Amino acid sequence: NQPSITIMSTVDAAGAMVTEARVEAEADARCANCGMPEFDDVKLEECTDCHLVSYCGDNCRENHREEHEEECKKRKALLHDRKLFTQPDETHLGECPICFLPMPLDKSKSLFWTCCSETICMGCVYANTISNKHDRVKASRCPFCREPADDEENDKRNMIRIEANDPAAMRQVGATCYSEGDYEVAFQYLTKAAELGQIDAHAQLGLLYGDGLGVEKDMEKAVYHYEMAAIGGHPLARYGLACIEEMNGNAERAVKHLIHLIIAANLGYEQSMKTLWKHYSRGNITKEELDSTLRTHQTAINAMKSAQRDAA
Repeated sequence: NQPSITIMSTVDAAGAMVTEARVEAEADARCANCGMPEFDDVKLEECTDCHLVSYCGDNCRENHREEHEEECKKRKALLHDRKLFTQPDETHLGECPICFLPMPLDKSKSLFWTCCSETICMGCVYANTISNKHDRVKASRCPFCREPADDEENDKRNMIRIEANDPAAMRQVGATCYSEGDYEVAFQYLTKAAELGQIDAHAQLGLLYGDGLGVEKDMEKAVYHYEMAAIGGHPLARYGLACIEEMNGNAERAVKHLIHLIIAANLGYEQSMKTLWKHYSRGNITKEELDSTLRTHQTAINAMKSAQRDAA
């Protein structure tokens, strides 16, 4: 009834072994193929996949490939899983740049401003309106950069930000195209935003690839983008990964993601809590784990509250 404890211990232990092996390798820095040590004229380069062996040149890297390949794949997978299953401190949305409270996961409770590409919680938008209620111009300005609001200029402002390689603006335009059913254009903008590290864009690309919208259906790429988003703290992406593994019958990885559905629930994602109740009824998690999650979930919800947000 406690698979999560075993799995997390395995991931942590694997990570510790990899770290120990890396320390030993760095202490005796030699080419894994020819044994040449590093000195002034010879700089060793790490294997970019496992980071545990180094080579003095491309020839040695190629000559050692067959011998190293299997071990490299295993260590690469261990490192990837350690990163994938590390608990994030916050969701992909971060904090409101004005009140510094965690952003609500419900996007209807925040507002994106095209003038500065900042997303502001509705509590701060409301506070700005109330504090300037006798001055309509000031009340309608962006609470962050104080630019006047202008719905007719939104598209133009987005394009200016996109030309400046602003990933938030690219994601915003891509999301708008997605909601309007223009999936091909949405895919283009979201791809650019994801390349620049925009977490929400990765999650939306997972949806596009998974459903074959605007692009050929490719579950491998869908999983890749979901994983990138999940590492960045995106609860919906984590939920998507859990569903995919469950559908594919990968019990061990499904349970691993179940652990992180708990994490997502702790960050305030309601759908994760519903899923956890289902798995509790199946005996996949214990009563103690569920109770603990309920408490931390409520704590996360409370951390997102403020008098201003309640008033808004």
